[in-house]
Amino acid sequence: MQETEPHHQPRRARFVVPSRADALLRNFTELIGGPLGHRTEPGVVLPRIFTVERVLIILTVIAALLAVVVKNHCRLNGWQIPTQFYATCYSDFPELFRNRGLGDGVFPFFTQGSYFEYPVIMGVIAGATAALVPGSGVNASRVLGYFDVNATLVAAVWIVTVLATSRMSARRPWDAAMVALAPGIILAGLINWDMWAVGMLAVAMLAFSRGRLVVAGIFIGLGTATKLYPLLIMGAILVLALRTGKLKPLLVTAASAAGAWLAVNLPVAAINPTGWRYFFEFSEDRPAGYSSLWFAYNLVADRLHWVPLEAALINTAGTWLFLAACGLIALLGITAPRRPRLAQLAFLIVAAFILTNKVYSPQFVLWLVPLLALARPRWRDFLLWQAAEALHWGAVWMYLGQVTSGGPSQHNIDMPYYVLAVVAHMLATAYLMFRVVWDVWDPHFDPVRVHGMDDPQGGPFAGSPDRLRLDLNRPSASVLPWRRAVNRT
Repeated sequence: MQETEPHHQPRRARFVVPSRADALLRNFTELIGGPLGHRTEPGVVLPRIFTVERVLIILTVIAALLAVVVKNHCRLNGWQIPTQFYATCYSDFPELFRNRGLGDGVFPFFTQGSYFEYPVIMGVIAGATAALVPGSGVNASRVLGYFDVNATLVAAVWIVTVLATSRMSARRPWDAAMVALAPGIILAGLINWDMWAVGMLAVAMLAFSRGRLVVAGIFIGLGTATKLYPLLIMGAILVLALRTGKLKPLLVTAASAAGAWLAVNLPVAAINPTGWRYFFEFSEDRPAGYSSLWFAYNLVADRLHWVPLEAALINTAGTWLFLAACGLIALLGITAPRRPRLAQLAFLIVAAFILTNKVYSPQFVLWLVPLLALARPRWRDFLLWQAAEALHWGAVWMYLGQVTSGGPSQHNIDMPYYVLAVVAHMLATAYLMFRVVWDVWDPHFDPVRVHGMDDPQGGPFAGSPDRLRLDLNRPSASVLPWRRAVNRT
């Protein structure tokens, strides 16, 4: 006799429909017949060719082509000062290829006597992509080739980031369209290699959401060896570990992250200790960077004859402000009526780091886009924030064109207007933080939890009861580990 099992149809995931769930998108759909009907079951009926992920890939490719178009003036005419600023096509790729010896065969960290102001993996990417460009020496064709190689790889990492964001969004895969179409990424994605760190953090969060803690830790460590900010997600994991009493996810992820970071950095530190230390020394000694709070203050102080802030004071003040912000975020995580979601805490921590840091480069917007798509997927807030970032984008290049080359006055922007643009994009980020805090404190406003989901990115923390929660209004109602222990006896 042969045992047989009944044939089961594959289970389909029911999706949250953007045209139903988001008021702004619902209004836009009136142009094409209105929102999807309530009797339809998206995700249950097979979409055939145009699945969600395939559509997201198409959107990302279109956005990546637009990002290249933004740089096309420099691709056709070269990256020259001040034209590259006024044409808003500046990129670090050509600058570093010409001025850090990459075009002459220097491989950061591995060529003795070379110095590179970025972490190890970013240096490896810079050196490896230079080796892919045919020819030798520094000339216009090789500079263009270097830019194109890196732009292609950034587009590939962008697609990975979008897919990872979609796959960890549970019933809301369309939220990843924010990452695919973000104006901030279109404008700033090809300035530097930051997208690599963004992609590694997205993969780490996807692995964490599926309970693969070692893989998550490895990618957090690799991301930190590319750009330091992925390490900040460990703060969010720490808060959730305290709230739920589950310390194993924290310890396993942290140990894996530390192991991956050490595996990358220790060999380089042994081979070239001076070159390896240079990134940390450069970061400590550099003055306030363009578009940071501290740089804007120094501009105003110079105009009003106030005392400017030196690098040492900025380092101290920025560190303490960031630590204070982290303390408030941790307090929010422990006192909120319901356990915050991982993406909410991660967004708040990274945004606080950016706002208090002495460097606020235009490409830092890339760090926040995937986190916001997971923390607060509301298109109205997202587009308002991106509009402020686009305003700052134009202002910073006109200002740089003036201060670096004294270009034509009709292309320049005076200092007060530049400072206003800096303040505007920082206030927009602060507004998003306020909205996320509001969602944490009152989950009825949370776009994710309003559809019955707990924490799609929470992994081992999702659905866990509280082991530590402080009630500031009624301390007697607080949940404390030792109080629970007493109740069991």
